[in-house]
Order: sequence, then structure tokens, then C-alpha cells
Amino acid sequence: MNNKIIRTICYFKKDLHGDVTTRINAVAEKLKKAGYDIQTNRICSPSVEELFSLDGLDNYSGYLFGAGALTEKEIEVNFDKLINSNNISFNLDLTKENISEKNTGILFDLISRNSTKTFNFSYVFNNSPSSPFFPSGTYLHDGFAIGLQPTDLSADSNSLNEWFGKLKSSWEEIIQIFDNEKDFLGIDSSIAPLFHGNGSLINLIKRLGYSFEKSTTSDLYIQMTSFIKNNNPKPIGLCGLMLPCLEDFELAEEYENGRFSIERNIFLSLHSGLGIDTYPIGIDENPERVMEILKLVQKLSNKYGKALSVRFVSDGKAKIGQQTDFNNQYLKDVIIRTL
Repeated sequence: MNNKIIRTICYFKKDLHGDVTTRINAVAEKLKKAGYDIQTNRICSPSVEELFSLDGLDNYSGYLFGAGALTEKEIEVNFDKLINSNNISFNLDLTKENISEKNTGILFDLISRNSTKTFNFSYVFNNSPSSPFFPSGTYLHDGFAIGLQPTDLSADSNSLNEWFGKLKSSWEEIIQIFDNEKDFLGIDSSIAPLFHGNGSLINLIKRLGYSFEKSTTSDLYIQMTSFIKNNNPKPIGLCGLMLPCLEDFELAEEYENGRFSIERNIFLSLHSGLGIDTYPIGIDENPERVMEILKLVQKLSNKYGKALSVRFVSDGKAKIGQQTDFNNQYLKDVIIRTL
């Protein structure tokens, strides 16, 4: 099995007139020749109407689109189009907002109108632009950024340092391939786990001899984030530790067993992570509780000048105590716990 995996190639373009796919395909071919598997190709643009026009076209089949940060008014005006789109993600920046029921209402409207779109939406605070990871990805400059699935590179590693060496070699290889490309923005070295086995961060933690519980009060996660921030030769975007509750299937198991509470998620995010990600929410959860969490994350983000986001996901049916049925290959079904 190939452990050299590119999670995403994302092209950021302000004006989407003309063909973007040719350039993305050329980037992908160079990476494939170097032995990388490509998971997703993405396009991020502030031109929302142009994204709507491209979404669903045959020559853009399989592409994921990101509109980046939309205002509350833009979300309101385009809400029907957003919830009926094929693959358009977006976020709402609450860094300086006085958080209210109107903000939480967007999440609960998504849950009631088209719950699958909760996967495509997040609240962001002090967001770092040009990340190729959606829904946080937001446009700043034209060009492309690359994000890996770096947990897979930990296969056969018996220590963090062995894994770090493989990460650094991979970054340097990608830089060598694209260093002369004027539109290459850089690498988002975020640790983005997925599924189980080598793709799971929790699997790596256990292979290093830790239980998940004990690892949360060790310096393992700080070691990871320090390395990816200080050793990436061309950083762009978030460059942090992602803790996607339901995308890392072994983390989802920790959640079901009560070992990944929202408090523990926020604690890990504060010193090492990027926020609350694909965290399950029941359709009967109290909106005031969501508001409390958003206010806390906002204040922590502003206090420490740290990029954080919040992405809750719902299947539109499951209540607290019930089993989810996401019908989404990237999300593990779990019994929902109260926030």
C-alpha cells in the first residue's frame, strides 16, 4: 500500500473564467510521477456565483469547491443554492462578532434543511488563508497549495522522530518538484488523519505505547505541532494538528467510549490543534450550548491569537443517545453524546 498520499491539491483563483482544471491536472501528474496518490482536487474562490455555475458541470465532476468566508448576509441570500449544491464548502468568520442565536441558527437550519451540508460548513476564528483543507480554506492570492495525509507516512515508524524524518523528506521532495513554479503557494503541513490504521493519528499514538487518555496529558501533540510549524520549508495555511472526531475512525471510537469529550477536544486544540472538527451533534442539542461553545472558542482564539474552527456534523435524524446514519464514507457512525 502506498503511504505517500496527497489529501488535496487546491487551486485558489479570484476569477474563475477560463479553465482551471488543466493546471490542477498538470500539478497532479507531477506528483503522481513522484509516487504520490492524489485523493482530491479542489478549487477555492470568492466568486460565489461562478462556483455555482461550475458546480455539477461534467468537466468539473469530482472537484470540490470552496467559497471560503461568507458573510451572514451572503449565506442568507445564497442559502438555498448552498444547501442544494453538489460540492461547495463555506465558512463564517466569527472572530470579532458578538455571537448570537442568529449565528447558531445557521447550523440548525443546515441540520433541518439538508444535514449533509453540515460537513461543508464551519465557524472560523482568526483563520489562516490559503489552506487547501475545506471548509476552512479561504482565498487570499491566486495559486495552488498542497495538503498531505501525513499520518500514513508513519507506517513502520517506531518513534516520533522516525515519522518526522519521513514528513520532512516528503516536504522537501514536493518543494523540489514545484520550487520554480510561480503559482506554488506552499504546503499546509497540517496533520490530517483519516479512517483507521496508518491513516489514524490515534493508531499512531497507541503504536508509540500510549493510551489516548494518557497521551492527552503528555507533550506528544506539542512535539508534533512544533515540528510541522518549524520544519516545513514553505508553509501556507493552517499548519496545525487536526482532530476530526468522525474522520479519524479510531478517534471516533474514543468518542463513543467517552474519552473524547468536547472539553478534551478544546483542551487539545488550545495547545496543539485547530479546533472542533466533524464533531457529532444531536438534532435535539440545545442551541444555547452550541452558543456557549462558540463563545469560548472565540475568546480562546482571540486570547492566544490562534486559528481555531468549529465544525459540528449531523445526519438530520439522530438525537442524543441514538446511532447516526451519515451515509458518508468519510464519517464513522457513532452513538451521539450530549455536548
